[in-house]
Amino acid sequence: MDNMTVIEVSHTYGVSARMLRYYEQIGLLQSSRRSDYAYRTYDKNAVLRLRQILLLRRLRLSLQSIRIILDNPDASTALKVLEEKMQEVGVEIQMLEQIRHLLLQLCNTLEKGRQNPGDWIDHSALLLNSIENLPRQSTWYKEDKMARNDWNTQRPALLQDVRILYLPPFYVASAHYIGDDPEDYVGRMIDDYVRESDLLTRKPDLRHFGFNHPNPTDSTGSHGYEMWVTVPEDERLPEGLKKKFFPGGLYAAHMISMGDFHEWEWLLAWVNKSEKYLFAGDWNDGKHMHGLLEEHLNYVGHLKLPNTEPEELQLDLLVPIRDKI
Repeated sequence: MDNMTVIEVSHTYGVSARMLRYYEQIGLLQSSRRSDYAYRTYDKNAVLRLRQILLLRRLRLSLQSIRIILDNPDASTALKVLEEKMQEVGVEIQMLEQIRHLLLQLCNTLEKGRQNPGDWIDHSALLLNSIENLPRQSTWYKEDKMARNDWNTQRPALLQDVRILYLPPFYVASAHYIGDDPEDYVGRMIDDYVRESDLLTRKPDLRHFGFNHPNPTDSTGSHGYEMWVTVPEDERLPEGLKKKFFPGGLYAAHMISMGDFHEWEWLLAWVNKSEKYLFAGDWNDGKHMHGLLEEHLNYVGHLKLPNTEPEELQLDLLVPIRDKI
């Protein structure tokens, strides 16, 4: 098998370029770059490892567990990890069976209550006591941070907490690049500018945004990224950065940890089903990610950390909306 590019791997195995980059950042996957070729590629060993990662993810193993299995050739190590997962799944099954039994009892009690109003409350008190004794958070409630897209129909409870916020108008310093690893390229441009200009001291309320430009799903097939940092109106920018004015607006916001980009689909589904709001972006403008934004929530911490992409990075996914008339 010849080496595969990021785009080829992404299309073949249904994993985003950003997810591949995240796997590399945490040391789970490794690409290579030939001296005579500008883009990163994956050799047959890297592709095989990626397939193993994706298969183990389908078994709901954490990335940490997957790393332990793949980095240790000793079968006993993998066996220990898998047995622990089996035990966790066993507890989950027992919990679900207990909940199913309690739901059945509650339904039966309510059915009797329709025949004898007033009696079912006393009976259900026993059931409610049993329900209250259930653990408040069992293993099956835990969000799988890097869940596969084929779980998209299982909308998590966390989307009950979508926030509606207003972004005020502001000026930004914009960096844009189309090519390999565009997020890293523009990220370095913005970081260098902020540090060298001491922007954080002069504007301690700075905010950091970005979006695909063009989106990898756009018909061009290219991948680019545009990144912003808010600046004073009279700021003079170095060569390579452009000053832009952002008019502000209303957005539906949902926070994710780095890597959970599949939750874009969940957030957009929330907006589309909203009884109060309408999507206010442009579905015809895939090149600019339809007006969607990503805000780096702990950017100040990022500037002060030696690891430029901390594993605990948090982002707000932002969808432009407007009130229904």
